[in-house]
Amino acid sequence: MRNSAFRWMMLGFGVLLAVAPAMAHHSFAAEYDSKKPVTLKGIVTKVDWMNPHVYFYLDVKDEQGNVTNWALEMGPPTLLAKAGWNRNTMKVGDEVIVQGILAKDGAKQANARSVTMAATGQKLGAASSQETTP
Repeated sequence: MRNSAFRWMMLGFGVLLAVAPAMAHHSFAAEYDSKKPVTLKGIVTKVDWMNPHVYFYLDVKDEQGNVTNWALEMGPPTLLAKAGWNRNTMKVGDEVIVQGILAKDGAKQANARSVTMAATGQKLGAASSQETTP
């Protein structure tokens, strides 16, 4: 009897572990408005190279000189690696130009489509979660 209960408990735990990543993932259309492209130029303040998506943060100056920190979402590290990225491609302090799609909720957040390194002109795809190509 105890052995059977333990098996059921372990099976339930396994199902929870399997379902958790699927519940955490979101669709592009749920968060971003494909009709609102944006180009941002700024200085990288942070890079979070982790699954399920890589995020980086950018200080962007407006016409009046006010600085706003933006969150930019890219694809997963494995897809970025296939596009030529590694965790050292973009570092804090780098100036970059990002083409992306704005968040629906008006937050200072975008889904990056491409990132151009200002110093070298190197342009890399961002493994966007949007299904269509730019």
